[in-house]
Amino acid sequence: MWGWRSVSVATLCIALNGAWPALAAEPVGQAVVVKTQVTGQSGPIEVDTRVHRNERIKTSQSGLGQFVFRDGTKLAVGWGSSVVIDKYVFDDSQSVKKLTIRAAKGTFRWVSGNSNSSAYQILTPAGTIGVRGTAFDFYVGPDGTTAIVLLNGVARFCGPGGCRQLQQRCDCVVAKPNGDMSAARRVDPSILATLGNQRALPFLSGNQRLAGGIGMLGGCNMASVAPERKDRTRPPPAVAPAPQRQDPPQRQAEPQKERPNKPDKPHHDKPHHDRPHHDKPHHDKPDRPDKHDGHGRHDDDGKPGNHGLDHRGHERHHDRDRDHDNDRNHDRGHNFNRGR
Repeated sequence: MWGWRSVSVATLCIALNGAWPALAAEPVGQAVVVKTQVTGQSGPIEVDTRVHRNERIKTSQSGLGQFVFRDGTKLAVGWGSSVVIDKYVFDDSQSVKKLTIRAAKGTFRWVSGNSNSSAYQILTPAGTIGVRGTAFDFYVGPDGTTAIVLLNGVARFCGPGGCRQLQQRCDCVVAKPNGDMSAARRVDPSILATLGNQRALPFLSGNQRLAGGIGMLGGCNMASVAPERKDRTRPPPAVAPAPQRQDPPQRQAEPQKERPNKPDKPHHDKPHHDRPHHDKPHHDKPDRPDKHDGHGRHDDDGKPGNHGLDHRGHERHHDRDRDHDNDRNHDRGHNFNRGR
């Protein structure tokens, strides 16, 4: 009986000893930015929530979490991601002997802290990223395909197909779990088609934005391929409003065009103030000049007037004088004959 009791107590002690390290795991960092939904081992993660060694961090399809470890290392976890803080061995209060994370899937940005470069290691389904005082983005697809884009420093990726060195800013390597691996080359928008996901590398494309100094890195001419920016169109140049700004002066100019309604009077027409008071008002239709002389009418004093009528009257008066002279000459002739 005592034998069975001893076995039960021993079993319980072993179980408690196995569970104790997990319960007593020390915090290794904390969350500084959380958007939408980010969860950890104990549930939802909020700003200032501590994260622990061996803790799995997950994000929703729109989630984003930014974390800072005790040695100053920064890790951004983008949408649809799953990562485990695999190993974290303290050296002192300012550095670590070992920091290893295991990225199962998703999008990430890494910025090294104060520890030696050899202390950092990132594990992916396609291989291992060796850190050399580095900042870089990496993406792990559902099939394990991994892409790394260098932002600062130097990095090395090693998988079943060998190793690739990333030395220049914006250098990119794509590797598959079966060992296929591309040469290091400058990243361009075609990598999204290679990865089969337009939302891959969202921190470079601008699909997700990071806060603080970690967000100042990036670029590599990938911003124009962000799906949300493809939908944006630039407004057309403001050329249409130009005629509208000219409309008021055009409307003011229209009355000026309609102002000269009456034809200009000839310079030799008689002004209205020279007409006798019994003449028609000055706004009546002006008399047209006679066609036989081709010029305007003039009064006896040389001013414009009814010259045609005066001229005809003058002719009639001249005819009467001529008849009178003929009668006078006839009388003289008659008297002269009588005297003979």
